Amino acid sequence: MKLLYIAIDGMGDLPIKALGNKTPLEVAHTPNLDSLAQSGQTGLMYTVGKGVAPESDAAVISLLGYDPFKYSPGRGVIEAAGAGLEMQDGDLALRCNFATLGTGKTILDRRVGRNLTTEEAIELTEAANKQIKLTSYPADFEFKNTLGHRAVLLIKSKAQPLSSAITNSDPAYTTINGIGVAQINVDMMLKTVQPTDNTDAAKVSAGLVNEFIEKSHTLWETCPLNIQRAKEGKLKANVVLTRDAGHLLPRFFNINQQYQLSFACLADMHTERGIAQLAGMDASLLPPPTSNIQADLELRVEALLQGLPHHDCFYIHLKGPDEPGHDGNYNLKTDLITAIDKYFFGPLLKQINLKDTIICVTSDHATPCEKKIHTDTPVAVLIAGGKTNPSNNPAKFSERECEQGKLGLIEQGYELMPKLMELFKK
Repeated sequence: MKLLYIAIDGMGDLPIKALGNKTPLEVAHTPNLDSLAQSGQTGLMYTVGKGVAPESDAAVISLLGYDPFKYSPGRGVIEAAGAGLEMQDGDLALRCNFATLGTGKTILDRRVGRNLTTEEAIELTEAANKQIKLTSYPADFEFKNTLGHRAVLLIKSKAQPLSSAITNSDPAYTTINGIGVAQINVDMMLKTVQPTDNTDAAKVSAGLVNEFIEKSHTLWETCPLNIQRAKEGKLKANVVLTRDAGHLLPRFFNINQQYQLSFACLADMHTERGIAQLAGMDASLLPPPTSNIQADLELRVEALLQGLPHHDCFYIHLKGPDEPGHDGNYNLKTDLITAIDKYFFGPLLKQINLKDTIICVTSDHATPCEKKIHTDTPVAVLIAGGKTNPSNNPAKFSERECEQGKLGLIEQGYELMPKLMELFKK
């Protein structure tokens, strides 16, 4: 028996007027997902909990069966692990974005127009690591770009442990009970990082992060790369936005030992690979997506099929629909869901036997096109194969149809993994 647990990033949405008050998942052509839904059980799920619009790290931690309010170490720690940085308790890790700062502290674009190349990000990263020295407190740092506009900052104190009790400089996110949460209708201004308690460690940590932000902005503002981007009519990558600081490694239980099974992860992003590694999985980072969606998805099917003989359970995270959700591009989001059904699920289902394979398909969170941010909207979930008994035979795999399914409403995402393990062991 095998378990294929597939999360389609940001697939969830809300009804869109231009789509006839349907969601992109409802409009997308998904005969393979529909067939799985009709042969299995469906429902809706709050991936973290009602009222929590989760970042991807908290959502994935929850999907893998960990209560994120107990286990989440902060996105920065997850990113550092996924990027291969060596971190110890007392180091300070932060998730970062290359962004565009205008006059004053106005943020023109949190993602540099989504057109920062890997080569450009590497050049900016190398300049920061070579030319910036932190002097407000005895400390070293390592800054590393990951994918596109994304990066991670790891600061190591030479004198005392640092503290994650600090605020974000990125106005789009805040932290609630240790969980990164998206903000709605915020003023897009760069924030000064502040300590959230009166400890010396928090004050020092806030000062070091502010120093790095200021010095990297000064360095990048007039660097040749950004001068050239401006000449080409592109936005400058002239500031770093920081969020979700963490200073302690997570105390995840080992997922293989917990369930007495062998787990593997195939991830599109460093975030998911970092979580999987920390959970004890055999974690692989797949090649970055290209402009050829068919080839990208067929490569992912091939990687999964090659790994099937070596592990019992697989967590597969497909990035796809999240970015057009952030951009409000509902047509592209619909097209990407259609492509995932055709080029991932189509070939995959021809190569496996559902009698000895359980497939679970869901999303880590909703990214509604009209909101352009993550929300707490419950997402569709299906479980098919193995000894799963069909439930309501929905006409389509969609939020609306799944609401009537046998699984009902799963109120916390970490409840799903135990359900899957129970089915697997039948």
